[in-house]
Amino acid sequence: MPRLAGLATVVPRYVITQDEAREGARRVFAARPELFERMAPIYDAAGIDTRRSAVPLDWYFAPHDWHDRSAVFMDTALDLLEDAARRCLDEGGIGAGEVDAIVTICSTGIATPSLDARLMERLPFRPDTVRLPVFGLGCAGGVLGLARAAALSRALNGTVLLLVVELCGPTFRRGDLTKSNVVATALFGDGAAAVLIRPEDGAPALGPTGEHRWPGTLDVMGWSVEADGLGVIFSRDIPALVRRDLRPAAEAFLERNGLGLGDLSGFVFHPGGTKVVEALRDAFELPDAAMAAERSVLRRYGNMSAVTVLFVLAEKRRQMAGRWLLSALGPGFCAGFAVLDCG
Repeated sequence: MPRLAGLATVVPRYVITQDEAREGARRVFAARPELFERMAPIYDAAGIDTRRSAVPLDWYFAPHDWHDRSAVFMDTALDLLEDAARRCLDEGGIGAGEVDAIVTICSTGIATPSLDARLMERLPFRPDTVRLPVFGLGCAGGVLGLARAAALSRALNGTVLLLVVELCGPTFRRGDLTKSNVVATALFGDGAAAVLIRPEDGAPALGPTGEHRWPGTLDVMGWSVEADGLGVIFSRDIPALVRRDLRPAAEAFLERNGLGLGDLSGFVFHPGGTKVVEALRDAFELPDAAMAAERSVLRRYGNMSAVTVLFVLAEKRRQMAGRWLLSALGPGFCAGFAVLDCG
C-alpha cells in the first residue's frame, strides 16, 4: 500500500480574531443591520477564536476585482505551498527530484500555468514529474486529494506529493449582503498542507478510498461565478444531511471494502463548523472527546476548506493505531472517504 511518509501544515502570517471578524462584518453589512444582528450569534456559536488570513483585516473593507484577488492568490498560495512542500519533503527524508508526481488541490483560486508548474520553478523537481491539478472539490478536497494521490502512487509505483491550499479569505466580496456571506465571515480561514505518499512497506498506509454523491444536491454548497469574484453558496441543511445521510454512505463504502465501523479505531473528520462537528459526533455515536482535535483545529484556524482535515490528521497522527476513517464533505453534494492503516 502507499504509505504516508510526510505531512506538513502551514498558515499565512495575518491573524484575525473572531471578535475582529464580527466587528468587521458589522461594518461591511451596515446596509442590512437587521440581517446582520439576526445572524450575529453565529460568531459565538462557530467555535472559532482565531483564523489566519492571506491579507490584513483592512483589505476586506476595500473594493477588489478578479485581478486583485488573483494577485493575492497567486503570491500567497505559491509561498505557502513552497513552505509546506519543503517541510514535508524534509520529514520524508527525500529531495524534490525524487518525487514522481504532484497532485494539487484548490478551489479558491485559478492559476494557469497551474500552481504545481509554478512551484517547479522554485524547487528542483524533475522535468518529467507528472502533474495533476484539481479544482472544484471544495471542503472534500483534502480526503479526495489523498485518494487521487494514492491511486497515482499505485499506478506509477512512485512517490507522490499532495499539495492542498485554500485562501478562503480573499474570496470575500463586500457587496454580497447575503446570509451565506455572513456565515462565511464567521467561519473561513486560509492555510495549506503537503502530504508525501510513497509505495513502500510501513505505517501509516493508505488503504481503500472512495466517495459518495447525493443526487439533487448541487445547491447545498459551492461557488457562483460573479463579476467581481466567487460568490459563496451555503445551505443551512448541511448538519441535518450529515446526521441523516453520512453514516449510511460510510457504512456502504466500508462494506464494499470488507470492513465495518467495528473495524475502526477512530475517525478524522473535516470540521466544517460547530454544528457540523456535533452532527458528525451524533451520526457516528461518538463521545465528545473523540472530536477534540476537530474542535481544536476549528477553534485556532477556522474552516480552511480542503486543508482543514489534514490539520486534524496532523494533530491526531502521532497517537493513531489501527484503522482510521478519514472523511470530508464537499460540493456536489458529496463525501470523500479514506482508510488509514496505522498498524
